[in-house]
Amino acid sequence: MPGFADAVRYWFKLGCISFGGPAGQIAIMHKELVEKRRWISNDHFLHALNFCMLLPGPEAQQLATYLGWRLHGAKGGIAAGALFVIPSIFILFGLSWLFMAGGHLPWLKALFYGLNAAVIAVVAEAVIRIGRKSLRSPSLWAMAALSFVLIFFFKVSFVFIILGAALIGWLGNRMLPAQFPAGKAHGAAAPDDGPVLDLPPVRPASWGRSAMILSVCLILWWLPVFAVASWLGWGSTAAQQGLFFSKAALVTFGGAYAVLPYVAQQAVEKYGWLSHGQMMSGLGLAETTPGPLIMVLQFVGFVGGWQFPGSLSPLGGAAVGALLTTWVTFMPCFLFVFLGAPHIEKLQDQPRISAALSAITAAVVGVILNLAVKFTLHAVKPESAGAYDGYIAAVAIAAFVALWRFKVGLMPTIGVCALLGLAGKLLLGF
Repeated sequence: MPGFADAVRYWFKLGCISFGGPAGQIAIMHKELVEKRRWISNDHFLHALNFCMLLPGPEAQQLATYLGWRLHGAKGGIAAGALFVIPSIFILFGLSWLFMAGGHLPWLKALFYGLNAAVIAVVAEAVIRIGRKSLRSPSLWAMAALSFVLIFFFKVSFVFIILGAALIGWLGNRMLPAQFPAGKAHGAAAPDDGPVLDLPPVRPASWGRSAMILSVCLILWWLPVFAVASWLGWGSTAAQQGLFFSKAALVTFGGAYAVLPYVAQQAVEKYGWLSHGQMMSGLGLAETTPGPLIMVLQFVGFVGGWQFPGSLSPLGGAAVGALLTTWVTFMPCFLFVFLGAPHIEKLQDQPRISAALSAITAAVVGVILNLAVKFTLHAVKPESAGAYDGYIAAVAIAAFVALWRFKVGLMPTIGVCALLGLAGKLLLGF
């Protein structure tokens, strides 16, 4: 088994290089931990991944937390989960400050203008990629279409769509298993070229262990929220963000792309902390930093705190909002993993749970399509302009073709889009 110091060094490295969203991050971990370092078997890795896909929150960060726990217990899980996020906290904080403090600079506005095209392309590619893998029956296609109609035309809450999808998948697997299939089995472990390191035995689950984890994590989760509320008042932006993103942490099935419509529905349209355009820019910033894409929520907390600081300075309000948002977004992940990990072996024998997850994933496809359509409309026809922006549409189409057809990397695509935005605004006058 690797030493704890060796594992910590790897988790820090992972936090610094984990670009590419959950798919890229999971691929990096599989290549390093399964194929190269051989710390985890392929079967263990896939089993852990399926478990993390059942949980709300960022699955890649939860997977790192689980694998760290499996290698070194609670301290390993804490180190892996925290180091997966910490580098991106500092990077995104700096970029968020630059976005708000330097937003009047023409060159900076032009760069963010180009990032809008990259966001459109990335989200569109995600819709197709996830849809092709997830919609394996006519009923799942219908569920994806229905979820899009409900959230786009009737403004139904994302939470109710996910709960409804889970219930339909659970019942549908019982009555029409061909239409509501369980997820793919883990499959046998791939033949090994060499020995996989022996893992330490798992401590059996117990009521005492569960009660201790629940108590500690809940205290750590809510203590900063109550502290901020006592300091600034429950009506302050930071306290409201702590409450809202704590609730969001419980319903963020499907990753960042799935939760963004819910956040936009609430943070943009209900609370007014930021605009749709700022939301798109935040997604672009999150795409350019390592770590989970759901770090875009930190940007939402930063912008909301900056624009509505209350008794604090704009930077002070932004710092409190960003840090509290990040804390309540990721603290529940440790609770879910540490509580559920000892029971993971039982999940493979529960086809209805797997079918419910498949139905949720189908609904998420429709939700992501809603995100793509909304963001595209706001980028191609900004509220302030009143006319269609053909340049950004053309750049977005080119970026999509580069990603989908020619398999160009995410970071080069984002970089080129930013430069094209710079050229379009400053040189061509778009």
